[in-house]
This record gives sequence, structure tokens and C-alpha cells, in this order.
Amino acid sequence: MGTSSETFKKEYADFEAKVKRTVFVDNFSPQVTKEVLKTAFGQFGTVLSVEVITNYFEENNNAVGALVEMESAKQAKGVIEDIRNHPFMMSGMPRPVRGQEAKPEMFDDRPHDPTRKIDFKWVGPEDEDFEVAQKMKDLVKRHAVEASLLLKFQMEEEEKLAKQQSEMLNANYKKYESIENIMQEGALNRLARHYKVNVSDD
Repeated sequence: MGTSSETFKKEYADFEAKVKRTVFVDNFSPQVTKEVLKTAFGQFGTVLSVEVITNYFEENNNAVGALVEMESAKQAKGVIEDIRNHPFMMSGMPRPVRGQEAKPEMFDDRPHDPTRKIDFKWVGPEDEDFEVAQKMKDLVKRHAVEASLLLKFQMEEEEKLAKQQSEMLNANYKKYESIENIMQEGALNRLARHYKVNVSDD
């Protein structure tokens, strides 16, 4: 019995250490993947793992945040400070991501806390807490609908931004392509001679 108890304590202590070296990240595009997150946060140090947190109330189970585990608690703190002090953008999105310390309840695979006791009960219509529980259930459903509409609007805005960025990139490419063609055709020198402008490298 004692050995089992010690094993649970060690397992939870290891989990607490993992929590301290993990950063909770949100406010990023639903299109961002684990690979993108790992590459982005690899700039700050060694990324051990990335776990995307999805919203199971959504039809597409879109990401609402991510747990990025760094090599040490010191690295995790450094990441949070950098993100708070300097806007950190990912995948060309118009808003910077947010970072904060991870909490134990954010982990689906968290082990049982040996020091914590959980009590639960079924609540029937005759129970005095039934009405409050029902209101809470309705509130969660309403929140899920609102979050779904907000996410839809957000993705539409990001699609517009991506289109604008693509159009701007194409316009800049055409502009530089035209300049390159002028240089190659020797038209620049002819224009320079006409307007008496020195374009040589000297």
C-alpha cells in the first residue's frame, strides 16, 4: 500500500514539473497546426511536445489553444515574457498570440492528485440544486453557439486577410518583374540618358 502511494505521489510530482515547463497558447488561427506551433516556438528553445486543445462543442473540433511543453521551466517563463513584451505573430495572422503559464486542469492526461478528494452526486428534479444545474447546462449550450458564430466570423476575416495579402504579394511581384524587365532590356539606360540621370554603380 505504501509503495503504491509513493508511486502516485512521484507520478503527480513529475506531472507538476511538466506543468511548470509548459506554456498555454491561444488567440491563434484555427488553421495553425502542431507542426506550425512546434516550429514557431522552437525559436525560443527546445520544444518537447505540443498538444492542441480543441473545442468539442464545435462541429469541426477547431483548436481553441495549445499546450507547448518546453525543455525547462526557465525556457517556459522566457517564452511567456517574450510573447507578452513583443507581439508574436504566426502564419501571417493579424493578431499576436497570447501565452500564459499552464494550469493542471488544462491537461486531459493529468494523473490523480493524491491529496485531493472529489465528491459528486446525481441531481434530480426534487433536489434544491436542480434548477441551478439546469441553468448552468443551458448557459453552456448558449455559450457554445456564441463561440461557434464568433469562430465563423473570425475565419471569414482571416480568409479576407489572406486574400488581401496574396493580392499585395502578386502586385509587388509584378512591379519588381517590370523593373527587372526594364533593366534587362536596357531601357533604363536610355531613359537615364534622356533625362540626364546617372544610374551607374560608381
